[in-house]
Amino acid sequence: MHLVGAAESPHLVTVFTGVDHTKGMLKWSEKKIKDLENKNLCGFIFKSKSPSSGIWGVKIYNQSGVPSQKGSGIFGGAFIRYFPIIPVIDDGRLHNPSLRENFIERVFIYKRWKELVNKGATVRDLITFHTEHKLLIISHSPKHHRVLGQLVADAKKFKIEDLYSKYILLLTDGLRLPATVKKNTNVLLHIMGYLKNYLSPDDKSELLEVFENYHKGYIPLIVPVTLTRHYVRKFDEPYLKREHYLNPHPIELMLRNHV
Repeated sequence: MHLVGAAESPHLVTVFTGVDHTKGMLKWSEKKIKDLENKNLCGFIFKSKSPSSGIWGVKIYNQSGVPSQKGSGIFGGAFIRYFPIIPVIDDGRLHNPSLRENFIERVFIYKRWKELVNKGATVRDLITFHTEHKLLIISHSPKHHRVLGQLVADAKKFKIEDLYSKYILLLTDGLRLPATVKKNTNVLLHIMGYLKNYLSPDDKSELLEVFENYHKGYIPLIVPVTLTRHYVRKFDEPYLKREHYLNPHPIELMLRNHV
C-alpha cells in the first residue's frame, strides 16, 4: 500500500496486493477496510483490472474456471460497498484527462464535505456549501442540482443527520456524471449573467468569443475560466468569488488545460 498526501491535502491511496486465495483475500479485505476507517481518506486509486483491487472490467470466473462476466475485484468491490461516497478510480483511467479531472475534482469536493461535517452539521452550513458548489454541480448534472436544491429548501422536514446523508449520496451520484463541453458552456454563460452589469460591450463581445471558441473545441476550458476569474477579481463580484467552479482544485495540477 502506498499512502500519498500532506496533512493539509486530501489523502490518496493506491493498493497493490498479491493475495491469490479467495478466502484469504476476503479476510484481508475485511481487515484492511476496518483499518481504513481510521484514515482521513478523500479518494482511492485502485490497480486496473486486478483480481483483488480492480473496480471495473475484472474477469469473474465460474466454478468451471471459465470467465463468465466482468465486475470488480474482491477488495475493490468490498471497498466501494463499504465506502460508497469516497471518490474512486483505477490507475488505467487516470490516463484519460477528463476522467482524471473528474476524479481529482471529486476528491477536493469530498475533502470540503468532510470538513463541513467535522465542523458540526447545521442547515445554515449546508446551504452555504450548496451555494458555493452550485455551478460545479450544474456542470455535471443540472438534474441533480435541481433535486439537491429542493432538498436544501425542504431542510426543515428532515432530521439533520438524514438531511446530510441524503445530500451527500445525491451529490456523489451527480458528480460521477462527466462535465461536458455543452454543460460547461452553459455554466460559463450563466456566470456571465452575474457580470453583465459590470462589463462593457467590448468586454462582453470578447468573453462571448472566448466561450464560443471553447465550445467549438479550439481552446481548453482553462482559457474562458481564467478570463472569467479576471473579471470576477476586477469587479469584486461577491457570489462568484466564493463559487468553487472557478477554482475547483489547485491550478498547478493543470487539469483544465486539455482540449
